[in-house]
Amino acid sequence: MINKLKFLTKISLQRKINNKWFLIANIIFAILIISLLNIDSIVSFFGGDFDETKVIYVKDNTNKTYDILKTQNDNYKSIIKEDENAFILEKTTKKDTEIIKKNKNAWYLTIDIDKDNYIKATLTTNDYVNTADYTAISTILNNVKTNIAINESGIDPNELSKISKPLNIERNILDDTKKAKDENTQMMMSTIFPILILPFFTLTIFLVQMVGAEINDEKTTRGMEIIISNVSPKTHLFSKVIASNLFVLFEAILLVIYAIIGLAIRKTSSPLDISSISSLISSDIIKNLTYIIPLALILMILTFIAYAILAGILASMTTNIEDFQQMQMPIVIISLIGYYLAMMAGMFEGSIFIKILSFIPFISAILAPSLLILGQISIFEVVIAIILLIITIWALLKYGMRIYKVGILNYSSKNLWKKMFKALKG
Repeated sequence: MINKLKFLTKISLQRKINNKWFLIANIIFAILIISLLNIDSIVSFFGGDFDETKVIYVKDNTNKTYDILKTQNDNYKSIIKEDENAFILEKTTKKDTEIIKKNKNAWYLTIDIDKDNYIKATLTTNDYVNTADYTAISTILNNVKTNIAINESGIDPNELSKISKPLNIERNILDDTKKAKDENTQMMMSTIFPILILPFFTLTIFLVQMVGAEINDEKTTRGMEIIISNVSPKTHLFSKVIASNLFVLFEAILLVIYAIIGLAIRKTSSPLDISSISSLISSDIIKNLTYIIPLALILMILTFIAYAILAGILASMTTNIEDFQQMQMPIVIISLIGYYLAMMAGMFEGSIFIKILSFIPFISAILAPSLLILGQISIFEVVIAIILLIITIWALLKYGMRIYKVGILNYSSKNLWKKMFKALKG
């Protein structure tokens, strides 16, 4: 039996890896991952100004606004914590067309007196202005107008300086279990973690598709009859589960390699500011990763096995890939629910509902690690999720094998669910 299992697993794995679509898909994955990790360099290479500080030529017809504008620009810089000014300001008396003709990427700002609104501004550019830059210049100009209004109201210069100074907000959290320094970490993990688990979600869909497509292909070509005449249905299912999981593991390693290549390219072209990233992550989170990562890997591996068994059981009852597509829709929906719940995990702090969902097999691998990082569940609860997943795999093998034995040689697409329930009773 062991030799037959090894042989079937080897053949199944070779069919997946030697497929031309495997090569095409990995070329696409490599290009996408490397490109996303170096998107700023790519934008700059094709003439974009991803990291370029915008130069604004200012024509001050009020003869009093430019200095205030520079001060507010510096204040805005301190708020957004950039190394350079929010914008580079240059005072000019030249016409807008003359300036922009020489530098098409520059902006031209004209400031005039307005009796009803203190000042008015006209922004002239050669092209469209993106939302972030427009919001920034609008904020600065509104602050300029406020300062002029206060100044003309006769307020003491020292008081005016205090009014213009950016507000420093200190955090004070009453809950002793919360730490102010972990607030940025929670916000970061609520947004970044779902992106990191996207490959897991994608590989899950691949896994289900592969198992279903291979079983349906063997049934369509009538090769299934030959295989089952030489091996037991149990051995056949195990070979599909093992081969598909080995393939997913191999694909995951390739994705990591693509990411390493992308980061290596980025390091040489545009070095990452590791200090700014690490400052957002507390030392407690870094220490916790030593047990979070192993627990997450265990959950993911067990979930892959559970999905492969379930996909094999459902595929055994279908006769073509179209029928299997309909049968797998619940699997896809469950995976999507888990992914979106992990994305919004930070919004459900303290909710019993989200904690209960983290125990549910098939989505616990996505949801439980996210809640563990955010401190909403403990290691003990993650262990419970692992135990429930193991029980689910056992139940799928015990009761699902009854369906698989009946369905593997089923060539009729009529009354699929009826046949499944009948096989369970038998």
